[in-house]
Amino acid sequence: MVFMNHDSSARIVAGLDEWIATAAPGARLPSTRSLVARYGASPVTVQKALRTLAARGAVESRPGVGTFVRAVRVARPNDHGWQTAALGAPRHRVPHLAPALRTYPNDVIALHSGYPDRDLLPERLVRAAFTRAARGDSTVSRPPAAGLPELQAWFASELGAAMPAGLTPPDPSDVIVFPGSQSGLGTIFRAVVGAGRPLLVESPTYWGAILAAASAGVRLVPVPSGPDGPDPDELERAFARTGARAFYAQPNFANPTGARWSAGLADRVLGTVRAHGAFLIEDDWAHDFGIDAEPVPLAARDDSGHVVHLRSLTKSVSPTVRIAGITARGPVRERILADAQAESMYVSGILQAVALDVVTQPAWRTHLRHLRHQLAARRDLLAGALREHVPAADLPAVPRGGLNLWVRLPDTTDLTRLVRDCETAGVIIAHGNPWFPAEPTGAYLRLNYSGPNPGAFPEGARVVGQALARQ
Repeated sequence: MVFMNHDSSARIVAGLDEWIATAAPGARLPSTRSLVARYGASPVTVQKALRTLAARGAVESRPGVGTFVRAVRVARPNDHGWQTAALGAPRHRVPHLAPALRTYPNDVIALHSGYPDRDLLPERLVRAAFTRAARGDSTVSRPPAAGLPELQAWFASELGAAMPAGLTPPDPSDVIVFPGSQSGLGTIFRAVVGAGRPLLVESPTYWGAILAAASAGVRLVPVPSGPDGPDPDELERAFARTGARAFYAQPNFANPTGARWSAGLADRVLGTVRAHGAFLIEDDWAHDFGIDAEPVPLAARDDSGHVVHLRSLTKSVSPTVRIAGITARGPVRERILADAQAESMYVSGILQAVALDVVTQPAWRTHLRHLRHQLAARRDLLAGALREHVPAADLPAVPRGGLNLWVRLPDTTDLTRLVRDCETAGVIIAHGNPWFPAEPTGAYLRLNYSGPNPGAFPEGARVVGQALARQ
């Protein structure tokens, strides 16, 4: 076996791939010490290469023994063809799992996820809340179908506090608690829009909404949207052309663009929605992630029932506390509740109790103020690194809140190759195609600045820039 002297884990992987191709199944790889000497690499780099091979299924590690070429197991093939006839063709094709939900080894530079790093969560508050909730009645009692009354009241008061004088704040009974925003979106799309009917959406938009719409059989109608929000003239034309009765949007720090609507745009959109007797489905996912601006929900501008407001606590409290609240007034609230009950009966009482405990602690507001400064530092660090190391990239706007940067690349960019080359070099990125409800209008990356190890952001940007330059 001949090795070349390289210090890159990617080169070690390539060299070992060649050796594995000619080795017998079960053959033992040289020891880490031997690979360090032959490649002139550090033990950390060698271990990174071995983990890459293990993740591909090329080798397997036996603690205390060594690393071996994985033996190919010949299993008896199973014929599942009968299921094709039993299932039939799917009514609606559901998109594949988005890159934002995929997990990777801890030693990579992760810029792909849609969730904040653990360091940005109120971990102490969450742990204490679980301890208190475990001693309460929520561990054995069935909660009301619409949610714990105290949690309903909290969601209603949060929205009501943002409403100007003269408008009627929502009542706690207008709120329905859901096990996360994804569940809420699916229910709203089924109950308010209905299978086969049109739903207007910003383009690009949240990939989870695209997924929920596909599952509900809703027909998506894209409305062009940029760093300032949707085009109001295109929105008007889409309503008139399709007869749609709902528009799904993210007015504050949209995922993925980071757009925050101006007051003027918000008024125009609300005027259009009202003129067409329609609903605005407002996804207020980033309510707790304002940086340079305070998010004001569009629902705070409307008390006539045109806005169905969805606010999630999952990202800001903890991924394990999947709790969201939908505020809807009038008959639409009853229709949403009926669908929710048919889907899941009720939401875990202990998770509701934990969420309520966390957000009503005085330390919650302190945490949010600290979080704002942390997000600002991370955002600016990643944006600066991109400007330095990826000169071909265009950052249309630095978002004033949220968790992501939306980066435009040259139209000739091979996104699949770029993602693969970066992953080989230990940097995980997500290309922007899953965020488009129709064909992508350009080559984009959605990069998360709230992920782990922000000190590695400059190195991650350097890897992206080098991979892009090779194209």
